[in-house]
Amino acid sequence: MRIIAELPHPDFKISILNMNQKFIVKIEQGTLEQSYKIAEMDLTDGVNSVFELLDEEFLKKVGTRFIEMRTDFKDAYYRYNF
Repeated sequence: MRIIAELPHPDFKISILNMNQKFIVKIEQGTLEQSYKIAEMDLTDGVNSVFELLDEEFLKKVGTRFIEMRTDFKDAYYRYNF
């Protein structure tokens, strides 16, 4: 697995990796991570198509999902400790 690109974003660390004829989009925020795998053959313009997939609407939903993930984890952690 090798990193082929990193995209600047004010809220997330976004890395695009390549492994086994797949692009892996890894989005990190603090201790949380989301990843998406896309087969190279499903894209017409290689890694440039991955950049197009990561539009504003998608990244907004990623941010919302991070909020939900953090809430879910805090709830589970609270149940575990109390």
